[in-house]
Amino acid sequence: MSPTSRKRSKAVSTPRRAQKALTREARALYGEIQQGVRHLEQSIGEIQRGLRRAERKLELDARAQIRELRKDARTQLSVLKSKQREAAGTMKHVAAAAGDSWGDVKRMVDSILVDARTTATAAVKRFRGALGG
Repeated sequence: MSPTSRKRSKAVSTPRRAQKALTREARALYGEIQQGVRHLEQSIGEIQRGLRRAERKLELDARAQIRELRKDARTQLSVLKSKQREAAGTMKHVAAAAGDSWGDVKRMVDSILVDARTTATAAVKRFRGALGG
């Protein structure tokens, strides 16, 4: 026999000897264990695939939420800037309103500022809520 054929016969005969040494019941149990290990491998693969799908979905959802928050922030900032311009314009008129009632001017400015604060507070609450805070 050649050296390679001897190696092959040893490799094949060793497991056969080990199997012959096992009882029929032990071989059956060994087969069940092997089957259980294969099922575990399949389950691990399924879990890993599910995890990757969940990660991709979460990333997509997060990106969509970020886009929505940015859009909402731009809208809220636009509203606040408009209110700021309105308040600044009112302040310019205050200087020219020497004949008008200062009480009326103050009430108008206070109303604009309260509205702006309410809008800013609502925007901050929405953003904190979106961030889980």
